Amino acid sequence: MPHPFRFGVSFHALSPDWREEVRRIESLGYSTVFFPDHFGDQWDPTAAITAVGVVSERLRVGTLVYDVDYRHPVVFAKQAATIQLLTNGRHEFGFGAGWMETDYVEAGIPYDRPGVRIERMEEALQIIRSMWTQERTSFEGKHYTIRDVAQAAAGQDVSAPPRILIGGGGKRVLGVAGRHADIVGINPRLIEGKVVPETPADLRPERVREKVGWVREAAEKAGRDPARIEFNTLAFVVKVTDDPSGLRGALATSSGMSEDEVADCPIFLTGSASEISERLEKRREETGISYVVLAASSHDALEPFAEVVERLAGK
Repeated sequence: MPHPFRFGVSFHALSPDWREEVRRIESLGYSTVFFPDHFGDQWDPTAAITAVGVVSERLRVGTLVYDVDYRHPVVFAKQAATIQLLTNGRHEFGFGAGWMETDYVEAGIPYDRPGVRIERMEEALQIIRSMWTQERTSFEGKHYTIRDVAQAAAGQDVSAPPRILIGGGGKRVLGVAGRHADIVGINPRLIEGKVVPETPADLRPERVREKVGWVREAAEKAGRDPARIEFNTLAFVVKVTDDPSGLRGALATSSGMSEDEVADCPIFLTGSASEISERLEKRREETGISYVVLAASSHDALEPFAEVVERLAGK
């Protein structure tokens, strides 16, 4: 059985009337509010998702995604466990190896090669998961040494820790996701440390299928059931319209893809509500992707896209 459709929204910041904004998102049928983890002009994700979770009734809250290098894993574990308690179990802990080089430069953090960052992420995940479920945690690895640290949050129900979301575009990080994640975000590779015009082309349909295959293969090797993994994508351009040809043409020119590839690329959701719904159903059938998040750049489409949410959410 495929996972039912879910739809989320990613913010960099909320409006001064943020409580009402959150309630509006909830009323439109979206399931989750996310914040990214970058420096610069955005709210702190930990404080923001905690506030959203507390003022909403059913919205899940999470990060897309925390960067392993910005906090110590013991800190991550305690923050996430506390949010899970405060939101009555509605936290999705998004975690990654980091990619945006400007963050590292601005903060004076060493920007290690991807393999080192991914290695560090997997060690951190082992510490974090242990601190959610064990009374005491000790760990000795290449990057972290932890000695007899107490469980992450007093009173936490160890049977229901936060769900782990790992997003990535390369085989190695998606392998980590297959071994550890409950939710896996299928993303383009960002080896340049920034988004470039050709970035969307790494999510051509055949590339999406290949990336999903890497996750499932890693899960099977780790003794996990790949069918239990929920697959996620982040859409940066969303336009509900009966005539998407002009927009698709412009996106094809900028990305180097054909218009047909643009129409099937998860980063771009263009067309009428019925066409988008049909494409999402077909993509789920072919790849298992059922969890779609609208990025901050697409927020003018939240209300028009709610027709798609109404058609598909929970089905």
